[in-house]
Amino acid sequence: MPNTPLLETARLFLRPLELADADQIQLAFPQWEVVRYLTARVPWPYPPDGALAFLRDIALPSMARGESWRWALRLKPEPARIVGGIDLYIKEKEGDNRGFWISPEFRRQGLMTEAANAVTDFWFEVLRFPALRTSKAADNIPSRRISEKQGMRLVGTKEREYISGRLPAEIWEITAEEWRARDHKG
Repeated sequence: MPNTPLLETARLFLRPLELADADQIQLAFPQWEVVRYLTARVPWPYPPDGALAFLRDIALPSMARGESWRWALRLKPEPARIVGGIDLYIKEKEGDNRGFWISPEFRRQGLMTEAANAVTDFWFEVLRFPALRTSKAADNIPSRRISEKQGMRLVGTKEREYISGRLPAEIWEITAEEWRARDHKG
């Protein structure tokens, strides 16, 4: 599998995660509005070395094995600052291939839709996977809207443990053919 490349959108640089990102992620990530709909595998309360441990022990090793592709989101006018993150990963059993977070002050600007389009393109056009699935808390309306904008279909529901508790979850999917047939660049 290819390494995680630098990706670019109209307003963002998506830079591959690196260990040096730990301090910025540690400052931006552990906010209730960011984490409440994340899987309960994320430790909460977030430990003081949570970002470093995640990068060192989980993210970077899985990237090195070719099992995941993970990016820090950076605004083009301020490329040194991390405003969020987005990941692609191979999870054959669970069928959950994408996750993301963004700092609350950068929401409702279409930034995550831009990032999601870039990494979905990478998933289909470079990695050549036939379908992309993502699971999200049913109450996570902004995440659902991104899936809808991308032309994903709701294909199932289940219960899942999130940081905020056990909640109904939705499973969304799009195939490579469906993705290529849409005007998703705008």
